[in-house]
Amino acid sequence: MNTSDKFVITINRELGSGGKTVAKLLAQKLGVPFYDKAHLKSLEEKKGLNVEEIERLKAKKRQWWPDLKRMVELDGGFAVSIYDNLPSFAVPEKDDTDKRFRTEQEILEAIVDAESCVVAARCSFVRFRNHPNHLNIWIQSPIEYRVERVMKQKGITSKDEAEKFIKEVDRMREPLRHTQL
Repeated sequence: MNTSDKFVITINRELGSGGKTVAKLLAQKLGVPFYDKAHLKSLEEKKGLNVEEIERLKAKKRQWWPDLKRMVELDGGFAVSIYDNLPSFAVPEKDDTDKRFRTEQEILEAIVDAESCVVAARCSFVRFRNHPNHLNIWIQSPIEYRVERVMKQKGITSKDEAEKFIKEVDRMREPLRHTQL
């Protein structure tokens, strides 16, 4: 990976491993924006950015992310409080998981086309595995460490409950993890 050219680093992690923290620190060290599922979800929910709206923006201009970024005055990251400056778009009434996934993928593609970044969002490792300047990082840690972090983050008081939660999430993510190999 060449950091003098536009690049994307995707961070994949086990729940509770500290991967998101590592991703944020890496982005900060490299001086590039960090994006995760929360950033994408904010764009979707706060202003109704959905597949249809993205298609409308793309029809007007191929490189629509830089314009959207300028509109919300993002400087090296997201600031959710300034989303109120965006024009409102129609929010679909029905929450469609497939549609949301496609929306997230469209937003990520526009971001990666426009700028170097670090991404910790669902399936980004698969989406950008053929990107010419991509580095994928897998972060894992011992279950004991993960349990302690999840207990603190989620306010879970039982180690057994935290471990059960982690194993559920791991089971859901397992097929995706093997896709990256």
